[in-house]
Amino acid sequence: MLLVDQRGHGRSTRRPDDLSRAAFVGDVVVVMDAFAPGEGCVLVGQSMGAHTAFLASVMQPDRVRSLVMLEGHVACSDDPEEAAAIGRWFASWPTPFPEDAAARSFLGEDAIVDAWIADLEVTEQGLMPRFDADIVQRTLEAVHESRWPEWEGLKVPTLAKFASQGMFSASAKDELVRRRPSTVRVDLSGGSHDAHLDAFDEWIDVLTRWLN
Repeated sequence: MLLVDQRGHGRSTRRPDDLSRAAFVGDVVVVMDAFAPGEGCVLVGQSMGAHTAFLASVMQPDRVRSLVMLEGHVACSDDPEEAAAIGRWFASWPTPFPEDAAARSFLGEDAIVDAWIADLEVTEQGLMPRFDADIVQRTLEAVHESRWPEWEGLKVPTLAKFASQGMFSASAKDELVRRRPSTVRVDLSGGSHDAHLDAFDEWIDVLTRWLN
C-alpha cells in the first residue's frame, strides 16, 4: 500500500506551478511507474483524492485494476463560491498556533481536526499548516468542474461509497449510478464527509471486502 501526499498537501510540493487535474493525475502515474511498474493498481481516494483517482483511472485504464471513491463525485459544484469560501476558511486560521491546544481551540472537534493538528509543521514561529489557502482554493476550483463524459466512459470496476452524514444529496448520489449503472454503490450507516476517520471500521470493512 502506498499513501500519496498530493501536490500542495502534506510533505509534497507546497506551491506547485501546475494545479491542473492533469498534473495531479500525472503525479499518480509517476508513483505507479516508480513503485508498481507493469502492475495493475487499485486506486483509493476520499473527496478530492477520489476525484484524482477517478481521473487517473480514466486516463490510465490499463494501469488500474479497480477504483474506490469515498465521498467523491464528478459533477460540478452547485455553488460557484464554494471553493472561495473554503479558501477563506483556511486563510482565516490564526497561524502560527503556539501549541496543539490553541489549534484545537480554534479548529474545533470534528474528526478531521485530529488529522490537521497531527500534520502541523513545527517552525521557529510556531505550528503551521503544510498547505496554503490560495493553493487549496485553486485546486478545488478545478475539482468542481463537471466531469460527466469521463465518468460515463470509465472502464474500470468502481466502488462508490458515501457516508450517512456526508456532503452529497440523495439525488447527487443517485445520479452518479444512473449515469454509470455498472458502479457499485455502498452507503455507510454512519460517518461524515471524513468517513475514513469517523466511520473507520465500517469504511475498512467495505474496502476489505471489495479488495478480496
